[in-house]
Amino acid sequence: MDITIKIGSNVLTTTNGTLDKKRMESFARQIAQLHEEGHRVILVSSGAVAAGRSMIKGYEQMDTVSQRQLLSSIGQVKLIDTWKQIFDKHNISIGQLLVTKQDFSTREHYLNMKNCVQSLWENRVLPVVNENDTVSVTALMFTDNDELSGLMASMMDCQKLFILSNIDGIFNGNPNDPDAEVIREIKSGESVAQYVQTSKSSFGRGGMITKCRTAQKTADSGIDVYIANGTTEGIITSLTNDDHQSTRTHFQAGEHSPAIKKWIAYSDGFTKANVIVNEGASQVLCDHTKAASLLLAGVVRFEGEFKSGDLLTIINENGDKIGVGRSNYDRDKAQKAIDAMHTLGVKVAIKPLIHYDYLYIY
Repeated sequence: MDITIKIGSNVLTTTNGTLDKKRMESFARQIAQLHEEGHRVILVSSGAVAAGRSMIKGYEQMDTVSQRQLLSSIGQVKLIDTWKQIFDKHNISIGQLLVTKQDFSTREHYLNMKNCVQSLWENRVLPVVNENDTVSVTALMFTDNDELSGLMASMMDCQKLFILSNIDGIFNGNPNDPDAEVIREIKSGESVAQYVQTSKSSFGRGGMITKCRTAQKTADSGIDVYIANGTTEGIITSLTNDDHQSTRTHFQAGEHSPAIKKWIAYSDGFTKANVIVNEGASQVLCDHTKAASLLLAGVVRFEGEFKSGDLLTIINENGDKIGVGRSNYDRDKAQKAIDAMHTLGVKVAIKPLIHYDYLYIY
């Protein structure tokens, strides 16, 4: 079984920002056991910025971007060196992957990254992945490492994704309410937005909203996703064995998605233009019980220039983003075909603007 494990900053660090080596050693023991059992693992490790805070002073006067670049640069060295020392005790070699969202912007880059991880796995090397905050800027950053972990799990077609934070899961109310309980099972497509808290952690960048979005998107692609408390002893082993006694939220895997659709699902930040669709097209596309392509007849207008093969954001007439897909046309050719239909009444019986196989609807 292939498993991606994301460990958040608040789990890997103590309250003063130093790395919690005892907890890291516990994770390493559990991952080493997975290796012995033949499982392949990707470790998405936060903690670089948090670790950097404990190593330098005076950064508070810097702007936010410069702070992040400074702290992640020095903190990443400490983080990866600590992981190396710990995994050396289990005779496990690790390989560091520092990535930016731009590394996944094209199908070619995406496949290059996939090949890199596959090569590490084939040589029994544990990939340790983190965002390269030293070069990332706001527009090109992952929402947080939750999003990165979902992309890695989907890219490598893993069977499970563990998102470990300092919370027990998704609660059916305010976690501080003694009557609130963890939602243990969430079916594919089921919304839990009404329960999600918007607060963020003190060291990490994300919150429960991004965790839920990542979990639901990843589960919809055919991967079982678990949100659990990383401070719980033996949590990785428990989740791997699907121990129903453990406290966690399980997003049940939906139907398995083809590799190309998984890439498109995480590529909404790289679209070249917008395509506005009419109500009829929107309703058909958003009906997840049917496989539908976006036809030229459903297009209201385009916003921006694009070429055949570019990714487009699909927006309904209310201004809501409903999906993303790869265009079969240049804008000029698509617009000419649409004009012919509207002005001359000519039926254009050719390929759709976006075929279902290259379409992802939120």
